[in-house]
Amino acid sequence: MIDLHTHTFFSDGQLLPSELVRRAIVVGYRAIALTDHGDHSNIPSILPGIVAVCKKLSIAHGIPVLPGIELTHVPPMYIRELAVEARGLGAKIIVVHGETLVEPVMEGTNLAALSAPIDILAHPGLIGEEEALLAAKNNICMELTTRKGHSLSNGHIVKMAVQYHFPLVLNTDSHESSNLTTRAMAVKIARGAGMHEEDIPALFKNSEILVKKALEYR
Repeated sequence: MIDLHTHTFFSDGQLLPSELVRRAIVVGYRAIALTDHGDHSNIPSILPGIVAVCKKLSIAHGIPVLPGIELTHVPPMYIRELAVEARGLGAKIIVVHGETLVEPVMEGTNLAALSAPIDILAHPGLIGEEEALLAAKNNICMELTTRKGHSLSNGHIVKMAVQYHFPLVLNTDSHESSNLTTRAMAVKIARGAGMHEEDIPALFKNSEILVKKALEYR
């Protein structure tokens, strides 16, 4: 399992980075990104610590532990500048909290995110053609999620990906250890969202590509 969307107690997760990573390894993870919620108020304060601990944990456990951020409920007009700032502070995976069905995310967030230098648009909800075409053009991954509530639009995202050929990844959006999942369960969730068996390997390959790209950032 590769999981590029998780949270520690640097935002609203329950675990220290060290414990989250250890528990993920026990479940069978071979790469993980720590992507705590961020906006203008906390990105400069939390990212240096996340960057530092990810370096230590990568060495200790022998797997990529990637520092990241999830830009959350950020007004669309500021998403690009915050993505650039986060990258400059060492974020190797940049996620944007999309227009999920279960939260009042500002309209226009998805389009702003897909026009910014990010990696993943998380739980993007009921995307339309414009968003789908932009994701394909800019090679930004849309997320299938295991998280309750946010997962309600997984089937729609799969349907749109088939039609418009944008890349997909599957993440847990973990906030506690019980949210972590095995690859076997991830496969079942992808199938439940309507993915054909032969298309599922590409889902995990896209995560591998993002990890490789992240490791190339200086």
